[in-house]
Amino acid sequence: MTPFFRVEKLSISFGGLQALEDITFEVQKGSIYAIIGPNGAGKTTLFNCINGIYRPDTGKVIFKGQEIQGKKPDSIARLGIARTFQNIELFSHMTTMENLMLGRHTHMNTGLFRGALMWGKRSFAGREEIAHREKVEGIIDLLDLQSVRDKMVSSLPYGTQKLVELGRALALEPELLLLDEPCAGMNSEEKQDTIFWIKDIQDELGVTILLIEHDMKMVMDISHRVLALNFGKIITEGTPQEVQSHPEVLKAYLGEEQTIGAAARD
Repeated sequence: MTPFFRVEKLSISFGGLQALEDITFEVQKGSIYAIIGPNGAGKTTLFNCINGIYRPDTGKVIFKGQEIQGKKPDSIARLGIARTFQNIELFSHMTTMENLMLGRHTHMNTGLFRGALMWGKRSFAGREEIAHREKVEGIIDLLDLQSVRDKMVSSLPYGTQKLVELGRALALEPELLLLDEPCAGMNSEEKQDTIFWIKDIQDELGVTILLIEHDMKMVMDISHRVLALNFGKIITEGTPQEVQSHPEVLKAYLGEEQTIGAAARD
């Protein structure tokens, strides 16, 4: 059976520094798969290889049976892979609605000529605009963004901006969603809300989620499987329970023999 998503013996180096070495893992359709590791472990580099920002030196990235390593980011997005970033990458001078509409760009067929001739709702461009706005309104309802739909994103709280970025990724209608530290910089209430949204996206939309996250409690609560990296190499891969008790994971994170769960309680 063809795996939904698989990374196979992927390696990349920068100026002699080995950032990733022989990374192999597989993600089942409809699951939540987490990648953990200390700073500098290679997690974001791995995401950059998956969505086409970097071209790996060796190895394969396989999505629904098709090798996608080396393709451009826009081509990978059109295949059904969307991404959020650790640092918010929104257009601050635009509203929430406008930022979400930008996420529909891969589905838009109106060119410059047809756009210039958008005479009323019955024109081709007008009908397409209405259809895309309806999709975006559904995302606004799902993520409870009604109160900020027409506000400039620069005026929104940090947690809400992260939610808008999540919504823009969903506007692409992805089958695989890459979330790079979705809870970074959030307070405990915002984190709980984000966990709720991620579970909702996976349950209601059936989107497969691949996430990077430092909040171990979140990872253990929502992930089906976990991959642990350090210095660009795999430490271990398995269920959350298996990974959190692995001695090399404990050493990489804590430098001493104690469970991640115990550390979180402290």
